[in-house]
Amino acid sequence: MGWDLITKTPAQRAAANLSDYPRMRETFDWAQARTRLSGVPGGGLNIAYEAVDRHATGPRGDATALRCLSATGTTDVTYQDLLRLTSRFASLLDTLGVRPGERVFSLLGRGVELYVTALGTLRHGSVYSPLFAAFGPDPVRERIARGDGAVLVTTPELYERKVAPVREQLPGMRHVLVLGDPPPGTVSLADELARCPDRFDVAPTRARDMALLHFTSGTTGAPKGAVHVHEAVVAHHVTAAWALDLRPDDVFWCTADPGWVTGTSYGIIAPLTHGATVVVDAAEFDAKRWYANLADQHVSVWYTAPTALRMLMRHGADLADQYDLSALRHIASVGEPLNPEAVVWGAQALGHPIHDNWWQTETGAIMISNFPAVDIRPGAMGLPMPGVDVAVLRRGDDGRARVEGGEVTVAAADEVGELAVRRGWPSMFRGYLHDDERYARCFAGAWYLTGDLARSDRDGYYWFVGRADDVIKSAGHLIGPFEVESALMAHPAVAEVGVIGKPDPVAGELVKAFVTLKPGHEASDELRLDLLAFGRRNLGGVAPKEISFDQHLPHTRSGKVMRRLLRARELGLDEGDTSTLEAPV
Repeated sequence: MGWDLITKTPAQRAAANLSDYPRMRETFDWAQARTRLSGVPGGGLNIAYEAVDRHATGPRGDATALRCLSATGTTDVTYQDLLRLTSRFASLLDTLGVRPGERVFSLLGRGVELYVTALGTLRHGSVYSPLFAAFGPDPVRERIARGDGAVLVTTPELYERKVAPVREQLPGMRHVLVLGDPPPGTVSLADELARCPDRFDVAPTRARDMALLHFTSGTTGAPKGAVHVHEAVVAHHVTAAWALDLRPDDVFWCTADPGWVTGTSYGIIAPLTHGATVVVDAAEFDAKRWYANLADQHVSVWYTAPTALRMLMRHGADLADQYDLSALRHIASVGEPLNPEAVVWGAQALGHPIHDNWWQTETGAIMISNFPAVDIRPGAMGLPMPGVDVAVLRRGDDGRARVEGGEVTVAAADEVGELAVRRGWPSMFRGYLHDDERYARCFAGAWYLTGDLARSDRDGYYWFVGRADDVIKSAGHLIGPFEVESALMAHPAVAEVGVIGKPDPVAGELVKAFVTLKPGHEASDELRLDLLAFGRRNLGGVAPKEISFDQHLPHTRSGKVMRRLLRARELGLDEGDTSTLEAPV
């Protein structure tokens, strides 16, 4: 089905931060963008300074930085408050003997403490790394271990369920700070902070000093720790202005989970660099609550995910009509491809079309976007960000980008190839921690290879086609099949596992496992339920939702399970017809 172009009016174009996209594409450079930020007095660049200090010590000091919603009410935190709280946390790290560059992990839900931990860590000069609260003990242990975690901030409940079972396997984790009454082996964050001064001069970090460590799953091997530097804040700030149209007087709500990169780049850093008010809702998705948040908090810019939008669509436009959404000015989506129906539904039910955009953990910030002042082609990822060079590269027989004479080959318009981004943007990841070889394989000449298949049309819009590998996208989260397979194979009845993403109308994909049993074990509903529970205990929210027994999993000649053929079987396709299996649409 084709979808009509959604055109922007002259007034909409003129009102946008990026009002003249073609001109800015021609004239913009990142050195110019750097001047939009202050820099640490005396030299250096630090994310926390740009997000907190320059507002707290200026005319927006009394402005609300965080508006935290919970079951007990609403708490407002001003920029001056945030300066004191993050300084106290940085002081605590100093007291604990944490050195600049050491890793501080958070395993937290949405709340003031999350922001204080992230920004206080960056103020101190340490490296912040978030964890997904729905992870089970094994994924938590592996990420902290691979990231050389020195400090963990969490809750007593999450500690008991996710960390205590694997604590002995984390000898390098010296300190665990918890938000409530401390279990054995932990200390109270509140008690420790109470003893610390609320003044700590921000560390004079350099632009290329390590600041953030984000783990992302691949289809084979262990999770990858993508390294980002303080210079990334330049891209966070500019992309939020142009793709999200953010301004100091905005009330901004990003619904991304704090354990993932979007929850950090655009849930914490980007809006605060603009001096906006950030809505922080501790609760999980509920359609009526979300609409009430948008209305009651007068949200003007909303950044959410296709899964959430599809769930709202199930309630119809009638529910949206019950709420005053007149404060909304801009809606954007990220995490997985946004279907055209959702773009159009937004215009009809919410008063604004949904503006899709594309980026990855490795890019650190938005690379391609449907901009507020540019016409939307429903279903398209959009146009490249000014200062970002994007191309679709032809692939060779090995599936890799084709390189001839040291140069890549760019695909023609409407030809499917691998999406690539030319080196040079500030938020580009600077390595995979402890894995230089894996990092080097991500590049062909000057181009970062995204692993996504795409095409560009004759007008320069980019269209997502699918993943070049088997990574599963479920509710906006990337899930590595290898990690799920490894966990299930620890069950005494399991001989082998193949994991795929099964298409789902709400989540995009559900994790499904095909299990081969060891001799002496028989397939049964009881064993299936036991395996599902085993997966939940060890993997948490990334565990498989469905399990099928299969004593004859397909293999490559080298013995690897052929997930592509498992997907073909699941969809009822001929095993030779896998052209539609690259990713959910």
